[in-house]
Amino acid sequence: MAAKTSHPAPVKEHIASLLDEARVRTLLLVSGLTDEDLHRQHDPLMSPIIWDLGHIAHFEELWLTKNLDGKIEFSEMPGLYNPLEHPRATRASLPLPSLSEMKTRMAEIRERVLERLQHQQFDERNPLLRNALVYHMVLQHEYQHNETMLQTLQLKLGDQYHPPRRLPAPPGTMVTVRMVSFPGGTVTVGTDDASWSYDNERPRHELELPPFAIDAFPVTNGQYAAFIDDGGYDDERHWSKAGWDWLAQSGVRAPKYWEGERGSRIERNMDRVAPLDPNRPVCHVCYYEADAFARWSGKRLPTELEWETAASWSPASPPRDYPWGEETPDPDRANVDQLTFQTAPLGAYRANVSPLGCYGMIGDVWEWTSSEFLGYPGFRAFPYKEYSEDFFGPDYRVLRGGSWATRSHAIRNTFRNWDYPIRRQIFSGFRCASDS
Repeated sequence: MAAKTSHPAPVKEHIASLLDEARVRTLLLVSGLTDEDLHRQHDPLMSPIIWDLGHIAHFEELWLTKNLDGKIEFSEMPGLYNPLEHPRATRASLPLPSLSEMKTRMAEIRERVLERLQHQQFDERNPLLRNALVYHMVLQHEYQHNETMLQTLQLKLGDQYHPPRRLPAPPGTMVTVRMVSFPGGTVTVGTDDASWSYDNERPRHELELPPFAIDAFPVTNGQYAAFIDDGGYDDERHWSKAGWDWLAQSGVRAPKYWEGERGSRIERNMDRVAPLDPNRPVCHVCYYEADAFARWSGKRLPTELEWETAASWSPASPPRDYPWGEETPDPDRANVDQLTFQTAPLGAYRANVSPLGCYGMIGDVWEWTSSEFLGYPGFRAFPYKEYSEDFFGPDYRVLRGGSWATRSHAIRNTFRNWDYPIRRQIFSGFRCASDS
């Protein structure tokens, strides 16, 4: 029988430093906002940002104080910040506190969490505590809400959002738009990691994939503009039945934050409006738009298993955590971590390449795949089914790879995001594939 163990002090210090860094980043994102900005529902799809802050604290209190010993009494506590009790469209009517009051509540919960961490016994028999899984889960939850908040801030009503800090992306380079090929064979997908991964990424398993080809780079603004200029939004042949119905209902004729016509298009990224850069990945398109472009180009969207294979497969080594290896993304490798506040030109991150020859698979834009969100063979919901299992089925499509707004510890080759196929407020793009 495994004994109870206390993680060494440096491990606990590392967890505490990650929690602190996450909170500093969260509060930095809202540092220039008024209480009116924070309480306003900027779009029916999104929560008031003050609710997101409360939910971050609510989730931390639940998992790092109440459920920490492995006796999971409930996966959600009742109250203002329970997303199951309060759908997004109703949250602006809740009696939400001021930012000052919210900061006090967040700090009080964090103080209790850190006090508990200092004395916590890490019982290896408790799967929540083994490998510090529950702490990493709470961190990723805060990271993911940072990205959700940035979606809201891009939608912000009134004055546009001014990021508190913004770094320039590296310059792009001339690249050859091309496809790379997988020869077919046995591949390993998913993970057995029990430290950072979510239940929907597990278990690692093998399967047979037929040969396929996939774009070496994500589809660019310039390529997508050519689709528009060729009448892509007016030609039913390029659209699925569901996509054509959505198009007729929505009246959409371009990615969400584009304006203008051929030769004079502009794009808005937060508070910056600039001429459309044809060499950056297209962003803010829904699944139906991505699928229509792929059909127009004589290709298709990749399955999520093809995408993961293109990111991690090597004939000479086991699957890797990231396209380049095992090192966590940093600003030299990928456009992640909310530093540039927009996509980067193709070729800006030459180290962000997989053994197969695919560039930019981590960061810049989430990439739509053709796959429905389903559990892997042997899936087991843990620690709560509301994260993944309740969403399994044909209503959602899987996205892979993260975006510029994704925190570096909340993305990896195996990470599975999902959303409705109509969603465009997310930082989403795509690349195409074809049968070999």
